[in-house]
Amino acid sequence: MAELVTYLPISSPFIRFAGRYVDEAFGVAAGYNFFVFEAALVPFEIVACNVIIHYWSDVIPAGGVIAIIICLYGYVNASLRYFGEGRKPVKWNRGGDINLGLRLVERKTEQDNLLTPVNVWQSHQHLRSEMVWGVRVLAGPGQGGADHRLDRVHVRFILYPIFITMLGGNPQHDRFGFRYWRDPGSFAPLYKTGATGRFLGFLQCLILASFTIAGPDYVSMAAGEAENPRVVMPRAYNKVFGRLMAFFVLGSLAVGINVPYNDKELTEAYSTGAPGAAASPYVVAMNRLGITVMPDIVNALVLSASFSAGNSYVYCASRSLFGLALEGKAPKIFTRCTRNGVPIYCVALVLLISLLSFLQVSNSSAVVLSWFVNLVTASQLINFTVMSYTFICFKNACEAQGLSRDSLPYKGFGQPYIAWYALVLTFTMTFVGGYPVFLSGQWSIPTFLFSYTMIAVFPILFVGWKLLKRTKWLKPSEVDLYKDVEEIEEYQRSYVPTPPRNKLQYVLDKVFN
Repeated sequence: MAELVTYLPISSPFIRFAGRYVDEAFGVAAGYNFFVFEAALVPFEIVACNVIIHYWSDVIPAGGVIAIIICLYGYVNASLRYFGEGRKPVKWNRGGDINLGLRLVERKTEQDNLLTPVNVWQSHQHLRSEMVWGVRVLAGPGQGGADHRLDRVHVRFILYPIFITMLGGNPQHDRFGFRYWRDPGSFAPLYKTGATGRFLGFLQCLILASFTIAGPDYVSMAAGEAENPRVVMPRAYNKVFGRLMAFFVLGSLAVGINVPYNDKELTEAYSTGAPGAAASPYVVAMNRLGITVMPDIVNALVLSASFSAGNSYVYCASRSLFGLALEGKAPKIFTRCTRNGVPIYCVALVLLISLLSFLQVSNSSAVVLSWFVNLVTASQLINFTVMSYTFICFKNACEAQGLSRDSLPYKGFGQPYIAWYALVLTFTMTFVGGYPVFLSGQWSIPTFLFSYTMIAVFPILFVGWKLLKRTKWLKPSEVDLYKDVEEIEEYQRSYVPTPPRNKLQYVLDKVFN
């Protein structure tokens, strides 16, 4: 995605690239898949917040917590303060493209059927914090800098102490090292015993990793609204890769080192659906070592991250639907914006979908969370499959039309082999995600539906739009590689960095280069 987005930084890029470089119907299916993916994550995070809050107290019923969070998301995402302020205005045209070079804000009335140009970033400093450090795209107040600081807190107060304690830096002075990798072992069996069980356990971890591993798609969403995108975006992608490696790989390593998979406290917490951080391996590890304050710290960190993530998903889901509507691929009503540029009907629909979080009132929170995990995992894998295949088609078009990838602002490493590897692996994992329902005694209709619905919906959307609009599967020689590129290059030639307004922004500009 870095190669595609830096070449042509437009809004909702990987969705619209699928339509430009493959087939319009392919882009429509990809767009709705991404919308469902983002929208489903909102109720997931709301349920997660409710579970975390009930770790401390059950005074507020689940329905009350859910209603409060939905109202907060609605307020944040409809507020001028968060979406209408910015220093670099951008303009949407009827096709949904962003003209980055505008210096003056142009406002059109709803009667003109044009959209109010708006920079959704609340300030230049937050944009740099978001993009340079590769933090996911967020829309709430100060979330660019806030999430960057929060991630650093996660490292300092969770990962660092974990590795210190394994070397004996704990109240018991126990240098346990890799003890639990030997007894009971590093691979936990699942459903079966022996090598088969260990493989199924690893496969389940791989499925959950498919759910959690995200980042490049969120960074891509900001491409059309980023200041100086051909310089900022490559840095953002590099930082995303580094952060994913640090948090996921080191985090998984820390968990495996500090807690055996058969720990009594851990297994009981999962089996009873203990709320909040009670089932966290980090908390269990600290309890084993007599560090009792850790559960509250972890709970607070996870709660803040979960609420912030849910808010960002409201933003991404509403903007993906907004982009579809701008191109005439969703009902026209979703192009309506407030005078401050907020696609209010898109936000409203996402909040309506978030009402699914009330399923927790009549079902176990663990069950509801697993449903959303299955749905999101399938959509996420389809999303990565689309991105991989779109890049392959882009590369083929470049070769057919004589456009050297060496001339692009950014050239991906190991391509196209990595793209083919990702395509095969993600496509395969899409069908493997719900495998437990096919094991003896594991059949569950809700689990099956949440795991495989999007696999059926995607081709239905693709075929339906193709038949309706008579779209054509593009040959490499037919792909338009140069549409909107001249506007981007003109913007880059005329770009003048906006000077900082105060000393704080001056310092941040220096820090983030």
